[in-house]
Amino acid sequence: MKRSVQAYIDEIPTWQDGSSMGNAPLSAMQWLVWSLATAGKFFEGLIVFMGGIALPLVSDQFSIDQTGKGLITAATLAGILLGALLLGGLADRFGRKPVFIGEMLLLLVGLLGAAFSSSSEALIFWLFVMGLALGADYPTAHLVISESIPASIRGRLVLGAFSFQALGAVIGTAISAVLLSAKPELSTWRIFYLLPVIPVALVAWGRLFLPESSHWLLSKGHLTKAEKHLRKLLNRQDIELLKIEIAEEGSLKYSSTNWGGLFQGKQLRSTILASLPWFLQDISTYGIGIFTPIIIASAFGAQAQEHNLAAIIHNDLIGAKGTALVDVGFLIGIGFAIWLSDKLGRIPLQIAGFIGCSIGLILAAFGSNPDSYNFILIVFGFFLFQFMTNLGPNSQTYLIAGEVFPTKVRGIGAGFAAACGKVGAVITAFFFPAVLNNIGAERLLPLLALVSLVGALVTWLYRVETKGINLETI
Repeated sequence: MKRSVQAYIDEIPTWQDGSSMGNAPLSAMQWLVWSLATAGKFFEGLIVFMGGIALPLVSDQFSIDQTGKGLITAATLAGILLGALLLGGLADRFGRKPVFIGEMLLLLVGLLGAAFSSSSEALIFWLFVMGLALGADYPTAHLVISESIPASIRGRLVLGAFSFQALGAVIGTAISAVLLSAKPELSTWRIFYLLPVIPVALVAWGRLFLPESSHWLLSKGHLTKAEKHLRKLLNRQDIELLKIEIAEEGSLKYSSTNWGGLFQGKQLRSTILASLPWFLQDISTYGIGIFTPIIIASAFGAQAQEHNLAAIIHNDLIGAKGTALVDVGFLIGIGFAIWLSDKLGRIPLQIAGFIGCSIGLILAAFGSNPDSYNFILIVFGFFLFQFMTNLGPNSQTYLIAGEVFPTKVRGIGAGFAAACGKVGAVITAFFFPAVLNNIGAERLLPLLALVSLVGALVTWLYRVETKGINLETI
């Protein structure tokens, strides 16, 4: 019997007595798709958050001023912005698989270039290149997973992959601390960018063996190819797809080359929901994530008058160790998001997460008073922030952006949403060092708390729940 792509993916085997399994089982290929999609998120967490540890070392080695620091921290994020906006949309035009492979090769080149940079200008360029690759992965990895797995567990598996960003952040800060302890030199930052080279190359190789998305192939009218790749994905031969699916996709009034479709009619609501909260949460998430080492080191490290190599390494180690502790909240928050996203829904978690972020930032602000620094309050506030942002907006914005758009524009829509998020991240990365230096953490953190509350309000006003929804009906 002919069925749609999603019907085959969602099919639950039944036994002779009429009983059935709770969820559709996943084939070995579906698990491979998921495993290789986790890599992009892991590398992003590893690279971006190790960059926060590397910044003091790079700044001293190249004698970089506050503007230069802003450019270095913003370079990767600016690349992610443009990569998500421009390269992510290529997955709608050329297919998910080519972009999925190409982004890893581009990341490999960027890592090697950054590790052997001879100037701050060269480093900024290669960090930007890495960002382009990581940005392309934002929409593409989501599409590859969500178009390959059952709708009933889509939230859990997409967020399971996304959780590797948190794992990368924790491992990155821990590795940074170990490396700095073993090799207390300014040039140690170069090792940070060499470490992921071999894993990235292996992931690029592994992605060569994945099938193309049958959803995308059908949207382009390639019925025979869609059946072939779906057989490979599900490891079964009895697949015949409905032709009507092509006509339904073709009835869309916009395409992957027409951005205007994202802002037409009911789709505008989805575009606002996917993009504006992501922009607001990235302002805080990347500001806190990247600069937690600096905030902790400035409060509890060696004083400015002790500016020498020993003091720089000492402060950076304090920042790295404190950040590794805070980032545990990152992992726990993602764990709860995976558990609850398909139970409670995306919208409730995102709203609760934004409110929790605000509370955490206020607590950290109280602990950052220069007249009475409180290490426990700062760490607990940042820990609560990391837990709530990953329970809510940091995970749910990513999940929602890949679910609210039709197949033909899912790549460009998710890419646009991710790019909007990175606009917030770039603004934070560029201005955060100067603002933090001028007004202090005790004044900056309440402003970020206010941003989180606005995020909760926007989510409520433009809410569209996508829990368990069939992507073919979007």
